[in-house]
Amino acid sequence: MAPVLTLTAVQQIPRVSPGDDLVHLVISATANQGLAPEPGDILVMAQKVVSKVEDRLVALAAVSPSTAAIDLAAQTGKDPRLVELIMSESTAIVRSRPGLIIAEHRCGHVLANAGIDASNIAQSDGEHVLLWPADPDASAAELHQRCTQAYGFAVPVIINDSMGRAWRMGTTGHAIGVAGLDPLWNQVGEQDLYGNELRVTEPATADGLAAAAALVQGEAAEGTPAVWVRGCPLSSGGARSSRALLRPHSADLFR
Repeated sequence: MAPVLTLTAVQQIPRVSPGDDLVHLVISATANQGLAPEPGDILVMAQKVVSKVEDRLVALAAVSPSTAAIDLAAQTGKDPRLVELIMSESTAIVRSRPGLIIAEHRCGHVLANAGIDASNIAQSDGEHVLLWPADPDASAAELHQRCTQAYGFAVPVIINDSMGRAWRMGTTGHAIGVAGLDPLWNQVGEQDLYGNELRVTEPATADGLAAAAALVQGEAAEGTPAVWVRGCPLSSGGARSSRALLRPHSADLFR
């Protein structure tokens, strides 16, 4: 039988607030939809809903920009308060130009604005932005542990967010938090169709699932932050965090 990969968005998850029990909400909505997760299924959660329950919403009115932030804001045309948050969430500003700041997040991921944005959050009481979870891998680990306990079998968890890619237009989902699986599948030493030994092949399984799930989650008003994935073969390697996906600085040819 040919392999089949299915991705099912969980419907009717209510809008969340800081401190909400995200695992309870996902499990309840999953059951109400008639879905029954099975061993081998993977849960992909959108970063925004995780950040919201972890109270990562920041009012720009409460931010006092530093001199460095004001200078970078003048160069890029961005709000100095936003730039201050970008800098505080980053270990380095990789590149900048008018309208764009590429930063290395404290977690090691490189992306625009250190992952900070204002989409899909309420703006009824002044301007707000949403930061990434303080530690997306730790957030994924907690979701993994609690879902595993609730279902009685291991539930790997991926937290995804949409990012741009160097030399490519548009955004795709990327894994920023991973728990319960190896995000890479090292196939070095296996053979291809013609018996040739693979020497460098290492699919980024977690990123592939994050990108596929992002298509189901949507980017606008869909309101489906949780996606169950079934049918994806996983590496037999031990579970690792999303940091396994990050290219070391020593191997980065473009910095």
